[in-house]
Amino acid sequence: MTTATPTRDARAARPGRARADVRPVSFSTLTLVEWRKQLDTRAGRWLLAVIAIITAGVLAVMMIVNGGNHSFAAYVTATTTPMAMLLPIVGVLAATAEWSQRTALVTFTLEPRRTRVGLAKVVGAIGSGLVLLALTIGLAALAHLLVVAFRDADPAWDFTARGIAYLALTVVLFMAQGVGFGLLLRSTPAAIVTLLMAPTIFGIVGGLVSGMADVLPWVDLGTASTPLLFDAPMSGEAWAQLATATLIWVVAPLAGGLWRTARSEISSS
Repeated sequence: MTTATPTRDARAARPGRARADVRPVSFSTLTLVEWRKQLDTRAGRWLLAVIAIITAGVLAVMMIVNGGNHSFAAYVTATTTPMAMLLPIVGVLAATAEWSQRTALVTFTLEPRRTRVGLAKVVGAIGSGLVLLALTIGLAALAHLLVVAFRDADPAWDFTARGIAYLALTVVLFMAQGVGFGLLLRSTPAAIVTLLMAPTIFGIVGGLVSGMADVLPWVDLGTASTPLLFDAPMSGEAWAQLATATLIWVVAPLAGGLWRTARSEISSS
């Protein structure tokens, strides 16, 4: 009776097979996980619920006032304006969850490539914003259809595809801005206060200093993106102002946040 012993080649092949079975996390899976994290916290769920309640309330008021006789574009503008103000907070919560929930060490142990995690947060947040935008436009269309059918309002389906594209671009910019400030500051209160106070401060300065009126569209994202919310024609200068403001308020914080995430020390506390 003989006992078979594994050859050197067989023993050497086993670790290779084991390593081949361990695959890196795909970016799509990472994005899906980061998207689910937005709904795993009470703050995220409550914020999305507040956006839904405000949207429903605005539509209800518009359906009552003036017999609901408003254009479809008016319904869309009235519902997306408050959503555009609150959506960056969703991005902040998506970015700061790792530190507010103290899960950064676990996350970056499972996926050491931290920049990919940050980019997945950006894509997940933008995806949530675009889904909310689509739902909001659908509810606005339903509200306009109801007042036309039951309150004899004048049908006015005057909202263009360009307007929808403008709103989608606004959502992308504001959600990326929220994630950028969240990654850069790593503090939910600090990032939210910065996002909410910056437009107010710039508006006050622009109103008090006469010379700032011409400079404000170049340095304030809210002012530069206002034409997008109202489907106004964008000239070459308007696009240049939007690009400059985007570099200041979206690209710079996002790049700084990704750099800080990739280079800083991560602890469990």
